[in-house]
Amino acid sequence: MYIPKQYRMDHDEAVQFMKSNPFALLVTVDEQQRPLATHIPVEIREAEGKIYGTGHIAYGNKQKRTLDNHSDVLLIFQGPHAYISSSWYQVEEVPTWDYLAVHAYGTARIITEDELKSALATMLAHYESDRENGRLWDTFDPELLKRELKGIVGFEIEMTSIQAAAKMSQNRHDIDYKSIVTELEKSKDQDEIQVAKWMREKRKELFEK
Repeated sequence: MYIPKQYRMDHDEAVQFMKSNPFALLVTVDEQQRPLATHIPVEIREAEGKIYGTGHIAYGNKQKRTLDNHSDVLLIFQGPHAYISSSWYQVEEVPTWDYLAVHAYGTARIITEDELKSALATMLAHYESDRENGRLWDTFDPELLKRELKGIVGFEIEMTSIQAAAKMSQNRHDIDYKSIVTELEKSKDQDEIQVAKWMREKRKELFEK
């Protein structure tokens, strides 16, 4: 992914972004060099200075064949994005699109059944712990879990390269920047509102005057 220097996220910000936007696109290539892609939730964990992404796909998904040990894979994490009208600028220019995205490259391996159970328990704890009557791993019928496990394949990706872009009008001077935020905040679109929130946070001083 081409990322001009001014739009690059730092490492810690990129890792937090993946954790906050876990629904990723898993991209691999089959033996005929055809790209395969699956949309899946991915749990991000850090261990001994390395970043790992863990998830699972359906057993019937042919993409599982591309997740053997040391297969090259790409995970794409997408954040809020918005069309930026050049009518919001002081000087005539072309419009653009602001966005947050992370491309994480790495090597994949199929995990064992015990590792898969642990990963699924972790995922349930992540999303269910704060819910009333949340369904944690131990609350399910063991026979149901046994049947469901037969229908999925778990994997883990050790990330070897992370490319993170925050193209959010950093190149605009303060007047244009403030105008963009003001216009986006008028929208009912949640992506546009989130872009405005991110931009407002980055130049707080502009909005305190």
